[in-house]
Amino acid sequence: MHDFLFYLKLGWEHIISLDALDHQLFVLALIAVYTFKEWKKILILVTAFTIGHSVTLALSILDVVRLPSDWVEFLIPLTIVLTAAGNILMKNKKQSQDKTNYYLALFFGLIHGLGFANTARVMIAKSQSIAVPLLGFNIGLEAGQIVIVFAILILLFILLSLFKINKKDWILFVSSGVFALALKMTLERMPF
Repeated sequence: MHDFLFYLKLGWEHIISLDALDHQLFVLALIAVYTFKEWKKILILVTAFTIGHSVTLALSILDVVRLPSDWVEFLIPLTIVLTAAGNILMKNKKQSQDKTNYYLALFFGLIHGLGFANTARVMIAKSQSIAVPLLGFNIGLEAGQIVIVFAILILLFILLSLFKINKKDWILFVSSGVFALALKMTLERMPF
């Protein structure tokens, strides 16, 4: 139980900490087009991301997949750039954007999972089962993402309801800001 709680806390901090800006920006870009009414869609998106993250983490810990860390650090903000750009380019195509977002969340989760792979590989001993650490980490990650999503949705509700901000303006503003920050990170981390 001690191991489970340790990895649960680690998963939580992986998304909630101040060092997790890339994950937080990705979650923001991913859900920027949704509102409270669409909470089921958001939950599926966040879970798809966690599943992708979990698969890559498991494959990395088992040493099946390995990618140089400089490439991973470059690809992570690139996924954010692509997600934010998708919000801007597909702003009038909500139905096709929903389907695209599910696949992007899963696929980009695979890439984001590589970001923690080296640390996880060192932390989990070869003789140790990966089931408990992986389960704890991913529950912590999922819980952290849900807290971030909830905070974003509360902010959006306040802006839409009290301040009468137009939803399309919100999507454009948030996606453009996330795009700019992630593009800066991507250019700073170019491995070539």
